[in-house]
Amino acid sequence: MKSLFTYMLMVSSIFFTVNKEKTITKSELNPIAADCTFEGKKLYGKIRLVEYASQADVKVKIVNSFPDLKVKFVENFADDCGEWQIVENGEDLRVFITENFADLKIRPVNSFPGLTN
Repeated sequence: MKSLFTYMLMVSSIFFTVNKEKTITKSELNPIAADCTFEGKKLYGKIRLVEYASQADVKVKIVNSFPDLKVKFVENFADDCGEWQIVENGEDLRVFITENFADLKIRPVNSFPGLTN
C-alpha cells in the first residue's frame, strides 16, 4: 500500500512538472527589440518601399489596432524610433507592405511614434 502511494505521488509530480504552462511576457510577444531593431535592422531612418517581398528587409502589415510599432512619416531627420523618411535611394531599410505573413504590424500616427507600451 505504501509503495502504491509513493508511485502515485511520483506520477502526479511528473505530470504537474511536464504540464506547467509557460507565462509569456509582453516582450516575447513583440518581435521588436528594446533598442528599436528587428533582426539587427533599425526601424527608423530612411525607408525605401519595394515591390517584391524578396527585395525587402522587413515585411509589414498596416493595422489600426495592436501594432508592434507606431510609425510617423517625416520629411527630414528620422532619428528616433518609428520615424520613417520615405526615399528612393540611399535607404537604411527596405520595406514591403503586405496583408499576409508580415514580420511586423505598424500603425501610422501623427505624434508619439515608437514602440507600443
